[in-house]
Amino acid sequence: MRSLPPLNGLRAFEAAARHLSFARAAGELNVTPAAISHQIKALEARLGTPLFRRRNREVLLTDAGQALLPGVRDGFDRLAAAAERVQSREAVGALNVSVLPSLAARWLVPRLARFHARHPDIDLRLSATQNVVDFSREDFDAAIRHGRGAWPGLRCDLLLRDEFFPVCSPSLREGPLPLRTPEDLRHHVLLHDSAREDWRLWLAAAGIGGIDLSRGPSFNDGSLLVQAVVAGQGVAVGRRALVAGELAAGRLVRPFDVVLPVDRAYYLVCPAAAAERPKIAAFRAWLMAEAAEGEG
Repeated sequence: MRSLPPLNGLRAFEAAARHLSFARAAGELNVTPAAISHQIKALEARLGTPLFRRRNREVLLTDAGQALLPGVRDGFDRLAAAAERVQSREAVGALNVSVLPSLAARWLVPRLARFHARHPDIDLRLSATQNVVDFSREDFDAAIRHGRGAWPGLRCDLLLRDEFFPVCSPSLREGPLPLRTPEDLRHHVLLHDSAREDWRLWLAAAGIGGIDLSRGPSFNDGSLLVQAVVAGQGVAVGRRALVAGELAAGRLVRPFDVVLPVDRAYYLVCPAAAAERPKIAAFRAWLMAEAAEGEG
């Protein structure tokens, strides 16, 4: 194991040697001249030789001090360069993010050109998966999750609030069996997500009963469900974040006004200790701005 002199003593020595003044060294390091003198005396005691000759208000390097200075200066230069390389790597390069496939396809990917334009030195690497990332075992920097925002040990930033409402294609709403009231749903194919719970919850909120919820296909991915609705294959309960783009483009419409708020939302999550890493902070700031613009 290496036996090195105290770092504070070496810093005090290098500054005092560069300025040939304890007072100016103290000003640079934001300590008192007495502290500089004490640190240098401790360093001299550790090395067993004087490093400065003190003459009234000036100091001069001894032969030992002159021999020590180049190595100390080179060491600090190397430390500064190494720290700069680490900081640069934290600000640019790969950023690995896990995201739900449906949100990636319907909300995130269409916006990525704006992120690349703003941060061309960050290589965003998306992994679209339903699996919950274990940051302690997997090589991910951040993830976008859907839930209540309570994951121990993680920083959780609210990205998009969630609410449900029926959506369909314009041609289906105005077709041979138009959708005017929720009761008209009994004449249409109902499309479901894999849990097959959204219709039950929405119909209960709308006060509608007597509709057979066992019928209609289901999809294990929200993006596939939206594609089926756009294609006119039926009516689905859509999440706002996943259908907002299609609604804005006129490919989907809302046949009814009843909205079902839910207690889950989309969050950007990352290990708390890594939350302020420059790449993660940049991605978070951009995401939050995009989300705020979409809700504005």
